[in-house]
Amino acid sequence: MKNAKKFRFEIVASVVIAATFAVTVPAQQNMSKAPTPADWAALAKLADFNGVWERAGVGGGGNPAFGTAPAAPRGNQPPAGNRGAAPQRGARAEGGAGAAAGGRGGAPSFTPQYEALRADAARAPQPEDNSTANCLPPGMPGIMTQPYPMEFLMTPGKVTIIIEAYTQVRHIYTDGRALPQDPDPKFFGTSIGRWEGNTLVAETVGFNDHVQLARGVPHSDKMKIVERFKLTDADTMSIETTITDPGVLAAPYTTTGTLRRHRDWTISEYICEENNRNYVDQTGKAGINLTVPGTPKKD
Repeated sequence: MKNAKKFRFEIVASVVIAATFAVTVPAQQNMSKAPTPADWAALAKLADFNGVWERAGVGGGGNPAFGTAPAAPRGNQPPAGNRGAAPQRGARAEGGAGAAAGGRGGAPSFTPQYEALRADAARAPQPEDNSTANCLPPGMPGIMTQPYPMEFLMTPGKVTIIIEAYTQVRHIYTDGRALPQDPDPKFFGTSIGRWEGNTLVAETVGFNDHVQLARGVPHSDKMKIVERFKLTDADTMSIETTITDPGVLAAPYTTTGTLRRHRDWTISEYICEENNRNYVDQTGKAGINLTVPGTPKKD
């Protein structure tokens, strides 16, 4: 009888595993059809976002006139503490006119519970063991504000953004698929786009716990980011970004950024771990080695 019971258990376990596999695998595939000449012809009629772009108004990047001076940090620069994080309280959002109750420009407006978390974090010392110092990317929307170039590639059904910082890649799917109902939590979430004339509208959901709305302020599983990309002239792009998170944000938070296309630029290699002087000790605490490379050891 014991063998019979074991046999029945193995059959049931196999059926459960097979059923789970059958349910989950198709959901992960999202296979797109091969593009046809008609797909490429339709793509050619849309706004041309292809090329390498520089963002104005971020630390270390080009100046607002896009003279590219001072030069943006390139290559294997170690990331600054919270570079790329969402704007902090009191900061002026790029393109914004100042903080408002409606949350446009200026700083995000939080509900009382989350405002208390923000205030507590603001009073606390800046932690050394932040994730970006240890080469984890800031996630969305911070990765789109980094002082590094980004390259847009347009293909039928998808816009791909290659971001030099952390060598990150975003995909905005424009093939008609719907936003996932139960998305996997990711640094960049899942982005689904649609074209409204010559404006690309991208909705993004599903963010992991590394993504914060401000230092010390987590998001909820209801957070959504909507971006509107459009050309304002042949080589200038405007990106309007709106974050909503009911229960965390008191109102939608909107900022506007500007990108300038450089047709003679290419994306450089960025390997964050190379020459990275941050470390994590055996207890899990992070630190930084301040010894200048090449300095002789003292006896």
